Parts: sequence; C-alpha cells; structure tokens
Amino acid sequence: MSWLFGWGRGSGAPPVEEQAGAEGTGGTPGGGGSGGVKPGDKWSNFDPTGLERAAKAAKELDKSRHAKEALGLARMQEQTVQLEHESKVKEYEAAVEQLKGEQIHLQGEERRKTLAEETKQNQARAQFQDKLARQRYDDQLRQQQFINEENLRKQEESVVKQESMRKATIEHEMELRRKNDLIRVEAEAKARAQVERENADLIREQIRLKAAEHRQTVLESIKTAGAVFGEGFRAFVSDWDKLTATAAGLTLLAAGVYSARNATAVAGRYVEARLGRPSLVRETSRITVAEAIKHPIKTTRRLRSRPQDALEGVVLSASLEGRVRDVAIATRNTRQNKGLYRNILMYGPPGTGKTLFAKKLALHSGMDYAIMTGGDVAPLGRDGVTAMHKVFDWASTSRRGVLLFVDEADAFLRKRSTEKISEDLRATLNAFLYRTGEQSNKFMLVLASNQPEQFDWAINDRIDEIVNFALPGLDERERLVRMYFDKFVLGPATTGRQ
Repeated sequence: MSWLFGWGRGSGAPPVEEQAGAEGTGGTPGGGGSGGVKPGDKWSNFDPTGLERAAKAAKELDKSRHAKEALGLARMQEQTVQLEHESKVKEYEAAVEQLKGEQIHLQGEERRKTLAEETKQNQARAQFQDKLARQRYDDQLRQQQFINEENLRKQEESVVKQESMRKATIEHEMELRRKNDLIRVEAEAKARAQVERENADLIREQIRLKAAEHRQTVLESIKTAGAVFGEGFRAFVSDWDKLTATAAGLTLLAAGVYSARNATAVAGRYVEARLGRPSLVRETSRITVAEAIKHPIKTTRRLRSRPQDALEGVVLSASLEGRVRDVAIATRNTRQNKGLYRNILMYGPPGTGKTLFAKKLALHSGMDYAIMTGGDVAPLGRDGVTAMHKVFDWASTSRRGVLLFVDEADAFLRKRSTEKISEDLRATLNAFLYRTGEQSNKFMLVLASNQPEQFDWAINDRIDEIVNFALPGLDERERLVRMYFDKFVLGPATTGRQ
C-alpha cells in the first residue's frame, strides 16, 4: 500500500518520520540533544502533504475504472504473499517434523543396536556361564571317575589279595594232604610187602594150581570141539542127500546175488534212459515223470497242443523262408510215414533264428526237441564218451521222435587231423560218428555252427541238408520290430496286462 500513500517515490520513508527523526536527533536549542520532544511540539512540524497526496490518489483511484480490479489485485498479491509465508512455515514445520522423525529413527536405531549389543553380551555371558557349568560338570565327572577307578582298584587289590591268600591256603592243604597220602601209601606198601614176603610160598602154590586148572580146561574144550565137529562132518559126508542139497543151495545163493546185482544195474540204466534226462541236454520238450508230477497243468496243455506252423514267430527273408518251409513239410511227412529223418546243418551269424527255427520245426512235426551245446562236451574229459552214448540212448527211447539240436557244434566236431584236439575229445567225436553213421527213425540231427569249415570230413558225410541263415535285411528288421512291438507293447496295452 506504499504507492497509495506516496511512499517509495522519494527516500522511501514518510516525511513526517524524517522530520521527527531530524528533530529527535537535532533536538531543540534549549534541549542540548538530551531532552525529549515536548508534548506541545508533537504536531507542530507535521507536513500534511502526504495525506493530501493520499487523499488525492484515493479520489483518483475511486474515479478510475480499474479501481476495483486494482484493489482485488492488491488483495490477491497480499494473499499470495501470505500463502507463500504459510507454505514456508509449513515447509519449516515439515522439516522440523522430518528432523524429529529422523531423530526418532536414529534413537530407535541406537536403541536397536543397544538391544542387539545387550543380547549379544547376554548370549556371550550365557555361553560363558554354560561353558563354566560344563567345565564344572566335566570336572565333577572326572573326579567321580577317578574316585570310581580308585575304588575299583582297591577292590581289585583286595580281591587279588584274598585270592592269593585262598590259593596259598589251598596249596598248603594240598601239600599236607600229599604228604599224608605219601606216608599212608608208603606204610601200605611196606605192610603189603611184608605180608607178601611172609606168604610167598602160598602165593606161588596158588599160581601154579590156577595155571594147571586153566590148561586142563583148554585141553578138554579142544577135545570136545574136535569130537563134535568130527562127528558132524563125518555124518554130513556120509549122507549124500545133505551134501547135494548144500551144494545146490550155495550155487543158487551165488547165482541169486549175481543176478540181482546185474538186474539192478540194467533196471537203473533203463529207468535212466526212459525217465531221466542226460547231463548234456540243456533244454528239452520231452515230458518226464518228475516234470509231469511237478507241473501237471502245463504237461496236460502240451499233450493236448496241436502242431504249430514252423515259421510262426520266425522272421526270415523270402528265399530262406521258402527253403525252410520245404524242410518243415518234408520232416512232418517223414514222421507221419515213419521214414528215416534227414540231418540238417544250419550255419550263419549268431542271432539269426537257428535255435528258434529248430524248436518250431520239432513242434510243427509233432516231435520232441533236445538242445545241447558243443562247449559242454570238452569239460567232461574221459566221461564224454559215456555221456554221448546216454544222449543217443535217451533219444532212441522216444515214441514221438526227438530233434537233437547241437548248438555250437564246431566246438567238438572239429577235424581229427589237427593237433589241437585232445584224445578224450577225439574219442567223444568217434562215439558221435558211430551213433550217427546211419539214418534213424528215432531222432533227427540238426547241427548249428558259425564256422562250418572246421567240421571233420566225416561230419559232412552225415549232413543231408545245408541251410544258410544270413543276417536279416531292412524289411526283415522292420517286420521284427513290428512283431515284438505288437507282442510286448501294443498287446499288453490293449488287454490291460502288465
């Protein structure tokens, strides 16, 4: 509002105040500068020009069109200044509150640190006290253990002392007893010797009489036994009927013992050939009595089973499949017509289906199969010949016929001219050649080998058919994968079986 009263145009202070200040500083002539303004002189030098200018300005302002806007603008400026002052006051108060909050936070942080330090000190104090307690407890345990050991040592010393005293007492008693026994035995020996010296003549006479009586008794026994046996032998020899009956009885007894022993051996071999299974045969479909008793249901199913297709479950190439199918048909017709079986050699890499086809061929033809390996022959040594004869004897007793499959046949059917073959293996090979010299209507020989060139030349003469099982091609392998996928994955998944 300074512009309203004309302030600020000149010196920036009201003229009245300047005059009053000048009068106050200069003083009156009579005052000497130390006296105050008199009450009568307060308005004596008042300049009313300022008020006049203010009144004039107020009149001009009232006459102006913008008087109200100017007044409102002045009010707004005053309000703005007041708001600025209030905002500064609030900022100051906020700063004060922030300082208070920071101070409270610092106090809380200090308090937390103080509590943490106190907790740490308390824990350390507790740990130290616990350590002291443990040390005291350990000291007590050691002291108690020392006391117990000391008591135990004293007890052991007492026991040892008592035992030594008891042992000394027993030894003293035994020593006294031994001395008493020696004295008693010595006295008895002396008394007995004195009695024997006094009765020596009587004792000798008693011994002489006993010997004479014993000799007389033995002589009488010999005479009596000789007379009895002599009379009996004389009566036996003089009686011709008794002599003949005795000789016949002894002869019949010897014949019965010999016949029973040989008959038992023959019956045992017959039972073994009929009911048992040779040691060289690892697997067979032939039903034995023990197997029939152990698995009756399985045996019944096998007896009632019908002949199967020889190539069921066997995946081969087209040419090989036609070849083996002809072999299967010929073998089945041979069995039905009770003809002589043809021996077959199947060679090729491992895992091409030789063993599987041999089993299927036997089941298709209505025969039993028996599988043996050539590697089992060499360890038998000198017993190999007997084992080989047992195999062929066992196969010859079958009414259905046996397909004898020899896997890895080159292990013992190798050439006899080589020096690597042993005498026992050579004898076993000769026994095998002897039993396969002619075709049989009891068994069919099927040999499997990876190296057929190692066979003895005599083996080649006994082979009628040679079939090469080569590795399966891409089509055969795809058929194998599909067949086993259907059998072990798709089939159990659709039927719900594991």
